[in-house]
Amino acid sequence: MSLLPFDNLPVYSPRRFVPVLIDLGNWDNIAPLYDGLESRLANLKNLEELEQWLLAWGELCAALDEESSKHYIAMSCHTDSPEAERAYLKFLEEVDPKSKPRQFKLEQLYLAHPLRESLSKTRYEVFNRDIQSHVELYRPENVPLETEEAKLGQQYQKLSGSLTVQFKGEEKTLIQMGRFLEEPDRELRQEAWTLMAERRLQEKEQFEQVMDQLIDLRQRMAHNAGFGNYRDYAFKMRGRFDYSAEDCQLFHETIEKEVLPLLNEIQHERKSQLELNELRPWDLAVDPLNLPPLRPFEQVETMVECTQQVFDQLDNTTAEGFRTLRNLNLLDLANRKGKAPGGYQCTLAESRLPFIFMNAVGVQRDVETMFHEAGHAFHALATRSEDLYAYRSAPIEFCEVASMTMELLGNEHIESFYKSAEAKRARRDHLEGVLEVFPWIATVDAFQHWIYTHPNPTRLERASAWTQLIQRFGGTVDWTNLDDARSHLWHRQLHIFLHPFYYIEYGIAQLGALQIWSNSKKDRPSSLKQYHQALSLGGSRPLPELFQTAGCRFDFSAKTVRPLVQLLRRELQALK
Repeated sequence: MSLLPFDNLPVYSPRRFVPVLIDLGNWDNIAPLYDGLESRLANLKNLEELEQWLLAWGELCAALDEESSKHYIAMSCHTDSPEAERAYLKFLEEVDPKSKPRQFKLEQLYLAHPLRESLSKTRYEVFNRDIQSHVELYRPENVPLETEEAKLGQQYQKLSGSLTVQFKGEEKTLIQMGRFLEEPDRELRQEAWTLMAERRLQEKEQFEQVMDQLIDLRQRMAHNAGFGNYRDYAFKMRGRFDYSAEDCQLFHETIEKEVLPLLNEIQHERKSQLELNELRPWDLAVDPLNLPPLRPFEQVETMVECTQQVFDQLDNTTAEGFRTLRNLNLLDLANRKGKAPGGYQCTLAESRLPFIFMNAVGVQRDVETMFHEAGHAFHALATRSEDLYAYRSAPIEFCEVASMTMELLGNEHIESFYKSAEAKRARRDHLEGVLEVFPWIATVDAFQHWIYTHPNPTRLERASAWTQLIQRFGGTVDWTNLDDARSHLWHRQLHIFLHPFYYIEYGIAQLGALQIWSNSKKDRPSSLKQYHQALSLGGSRPLPELFQTAGCRFDFSAKTVRPLVQLLRRELQALK
């Protein structure tokens, strides 16, 4: 029985190079395809043949990518399935390490090919830049380290997905427990928060061990590639051609100066409305007027129906895109025991179709996550006609513009989930969340800068560095007698474990999304047209140009941030 939610997806483009019937989990079947690409490249006679060769290479990459994605989806949907775990690890250990050196060889041969310089400079500018960077960075001794890194990431997911507590006589996942943090009963909230924090702290040693091993592996990779630290290696690995570590520090400073003052005002107002002497960690999700929690749906299918109604009101592109996901069963949305935490959109590279994974439990955040991941899905659908495999994905900083814009635009039609008064609350909650996430992003990003630029940090030093950042960016929350929970709060942030330095992208993208949202208030059809046009470019243009096509600036300074904070202030004031 298949462990995937979907099966027999339609073929977007028939294979011309990779055999239709082939077991892509067996390296003996894959190696001859790399042999064929190498020999074919050596005998190319003209530009047309070179471009056809690039498509064949991309076809193999897409087929392997989709095979890997299917194993990852099955594993994350069923972390308690030995079958899914075995298949995922088998691909990770047997195919990935063997394909990477062959990919590197093809990249080397392509860069050295005499016909390459005659290709269109505009068309292949980004492609050639990325290939050049890959070749400069690649080290064969890092391949087994990358495999170990991925296996440690799977351990983290398995551990996180297994955490449950007994609450009111029932076993609940930590994600399910999040609902109780919205309850007006403060004692109940504190009990729920404390149970969750203590449950994570019970596994503190395991989380710390995984992190210790990850740091060691990553620093070794960086040193192997000739870098003094993993941060500088990661910037090149992630293709950060358009901004630097210093720009990230500017982002942190801008958030501290421009966003934190308004967030502090909101927290002071919350404390006053709740009639509290101090705002504690369990007081941040409850309605400040102690109204019952927003419950947008009870059944996941209701969420899906209401989401469709939202996209039907935006435009035909979003409406039809989401309908495609539903019709092809490309959704696994409900939380359950044994399911990995978090949410993601994963593109099935050969089918050119998106899959959405999340853990819905019936809270407002689920609605926002649904809109967010749907935005990623619309991005994948917008690039389906792009035949160059590498261009069907964009820089992460712009991928998140696609998703965060959908959160903001989707919330304009939140009445599909709520009556008018509750819709107003939901909008305010979302906009406050946008404000709150900026300092959290700065905290997570600055923490990673600290980790990887301080050689061999002890666990105590690591905890101290995190605590100092929480004090800098954490607003007015009182953590008295909660030092251990606060200093290990980062254990819940999967990006630190699974995707190092992938987090500031959310902040950069949020600045883009807010600009598109601002534009939509003046001319929605035009702003949506620019949005879809930018998504359709995929990764074919540099990052600043993608932002420009979407109608926004690629900039982290107060010049860009201050007007957006002013917009948020006005909108929040209007929703009181």
